[in-house]
Amino acid sequence: MLPTTWFLLILSLTTGTMITMSSSHWLLAWIGLELNTLAIIPIITKMHHPRTTEAAIKYFLTQAMASALIMFSSTLNAWITGQWTITQLQYPPATMMLTLALAMKLGLVPIHFWLPEVMQGTTINTAMLLTTWQKIAPLTLLCMMTNHLNIQMLLTLSLLSTLMGGMTGLNQTQTRKIMAYSSITHMGWLLITLIIAPNLALLTMLFYLLMTITMFMTLNTTSAKTITDLGPTWTHSPTITALMMFTLLSLGGLPPMSGFAPKWLILKEMVSLNLMPICLTMALASLLSLFFYLRLAHLTVTTAPPTTTTTKHNWRYKPQMMKMISTQIMASILLLPLLPLLQNTT
Repeated sequence: MLPTTWFLLILSLTTGTMITMSSSHWLLAWIGLELNTLAIIPIITKMHHPRTTEAAIKYFLTQAMASALIMFSSTLNAWITGQWTITQLQYPPATMMLTLALAMKLGLVPIHFWLPEVMQGTTINTAMLLTTWQKIAPLTLLCMMTNHLNIQMLLTLSLLSTLMGGMTGLNQTQTRKIMAYSSITHMGWLLITLIIAPNLALLTMLFYLLMTITMFMTLNTTSAKTITDLGPTWTHSPTITALMMFTLLSLGGLPPMSGFAPKWLILKEMVSLNLMPICLTMALASLLSLFFYLRLAHLTVTTAPPTTTTTKHNWRYKPQMMKMISTQIMASILLLPLLPLLQNTT
């Protein structure tokens, strides 16, 4: 792909998200979401492979359905209330349809089936875009609509996403699908944050973006597309392999890693609001995710001895090391002591 084309696509992707984040009118927000969708589709299909074409079609159909539902529900709300403002949702059926449409764009359960399949059909870098940058615009709209959303509906979506993301990720062997179910689980935690503690939503989102980008960059460096590719990576780069293990533990929310901070604060808020059943369910559901993170960490570090093998593997070709990967890994596993400062800042 030509550099000019890449520049236009990345510019359109950035512009679409910025339009949605800065708009207070539903029509402008819809235009930003559509621009974002149309810009990511050529990036998904850049490999010219049947799997990428299939992934692009699935992504386009899902996003088109969600955008049509957003347009219909916002028009219905404007018809009833006489205004297109995002923060003024006074018609409950339109609010519920908007929540379902944004949940579809985020890949929340029960409308999550497109996300693992699309991520499996794309490259690791494109999958990183799908699970990080593409989540920002729908989450911004949900944050702007927080005061008018149905709390029972959001609690159901968040609990289902946390449970199903953990259970369905247990039997996966592809790292991109594992990261897709990890994204579904984290979206469940982030959605419940918008309900019980909106001031923690930005901090939780920052931690999620940091850990997810770090993990995808590490997988791209080691060329690990399946869990069997993780075993021989020790002899290729022991340092990155060991730090990958800590990043996985941070994604699982294991103390004293950085990923423990948002879950700790969210569970504390649930206890203070006397939501003990939901708190217990979310804590137990996080154990499911922690299990397949620990399995990846076990295959990465403890199953392969630090000796040079005579077998040629894909990882033997020297990859291009990214300059920021060491800084991002350190930040994704060592930010817990800075938690009071980060919480006061955000």
